[in-house]
Amino acid sequence: MAVEQRISEEAYQKFVLSGVDGSWELHDGRLVEKPGVTWEHADIAMELAYLLRHQMPRDEYRVFIESRVRRPAATIFMPDVMVVPTAYGEPFRGRPGTLAIFSEPLPLIVEIWSSTTGEYDVDAKLPVYQQRGDLEIWRIHPYERTLTSWQRQLDRSYQETIHRGGIATPVALPGVAIDLETL
Repeated sequence: MAVEQRISEEAYQKFVLSGVDGSWELHDGRLVEKPGVTWEHADIAMELAYLLRHQMPRDEYRVFIESRVRRPAATIFMPDVMVVPTAYGEPFRGRPGTLAIFSEPLPLIVEIWSSTTGEYDVDAKLPVYQQRGDLEIWRIHPYERTLTSWQRQLDRSYQETIHRGGIATPVALPGVAIDLETL
């Protein structure tokens, strides 16, 4: 569900922190509720987060499910899974009532395809993640059993790769390897 009236990021934070039900994003100043997810969607998000978490040092990284990232112009998205350097949390620690919304590029952002948001995730969110400079973006399709990755190159372009099995290794997370068969 989208709300047509534009609001500021400050109004968005107040709205989300008010205790309203649902998961809400801000799309160019418009509130948009994320729809519910399928079993496969939730299962992949949890399993991937678990696998990532257990392969990275906690003092360096955190793994979040449906936390928030921003770009300028009143846009705040909630990726399904994201890896955040622990240092990025410093501005939010000890500040009750403040949403953790990350502006800095992240090592890995993951969207999991769903029938309600699948095309939107690629058509609208992917360009924003690329504008943010996120180092790697994954879209996992649970029914086609594919992982599409976009890896940032030195020239700031992105190289797209489609995985149909095997091991995926995020470029910005040395030593991390995800066996796609486990997802």
